[in-house]
Amino acid sequence: MTLAARYGHAMTTASPRVGPLLREWRNRRRLSQLDLALAADSSARHISFIETGRSRPSREMVLRLADHLDVPVRERNTLLIAAGYAPHFPEHSLEDPQLRELRGNLERLVTAHEPFPALILDGGYDIVAANRGVKPMLSGVAPELLEKPNAMRLTLHPRGMAPRIRNYAQWRGHLLHQMDRQLALTRSAALRALYDEVEGYPPPENCGEELAEVTAAPALPLLLESGGRTLAFISVIATFNTPMDITVSELALETFLPADAATAALLTG
Repeated sequence: MTLAARYGHAMTTASPRVGPLLREWRNRRRLSQLDLALAADSSARHISFIETGRSRPSREMVLRLADHLDVPVRERNTLLIAAGYAPHFPEHSLEDPQLRELRGNLERLVTAHEPFPALILDGGYDIVAANRGVKPMLSGVAPELLEKPNAMRLTLHPRGMAPRIRNYAQWRGHLLHQMDRQLALTRSAALRALYDEVEGYPPPENCGEELAEVTAAPALPLLLESGGRTLAFISVIATFNTPMDITVSELALETFLPADAATAALLTG
């Protein structure tokens, strides 16, 4: 079912609430009404009228303001619905024919990154594709965590990778900060529940150790024990530049690059 079909009736009966939502996004971006008006080729008076409900913005104006406020794609549909319009962006499963070619390209992309680890994450950090390079990272992970793999659970769960992460405290802080920034851009109850879950995991016994390798690296590395050796990775995350589908807008390609020559030699040898 498309978003338009799902919300079509509600849009004709619900009272528009787009003004407060747009004001909230403007305040998040730390823009004045004049700043936003100049960027969107409007006037501060018109922006004020929209935010207070004295003026109903056109569909085009909602999309234009959302673009200048860098609102996530899913939330742009929320703004349109609040203004009484049909959603603009569809949401397809990666299994749908419309995204079949894209999924194939993503799988080829992660395969090409071998022997280094690479995976594709959705908006809830579920892993939708991965290459064979992730195998050393998942050594010893409890089987139940691999049934429907979620990157945050795999990394921070006590029966996941956590006991093997030598700089657990630093890496945990990085991941929680990453999720916290995402939560600031979305009202996802599922993501909030995931954050609360992983934030509450007890730390492994050997965490809290301050390692010289952390401060010496050009970026915070993931230091992972594997077979009696330490693998050092730097994570790189890429997203789509101009997504026109909600699912695509929330996909992320995460690749792990060797942070030192020893790790590169172990993986390529």
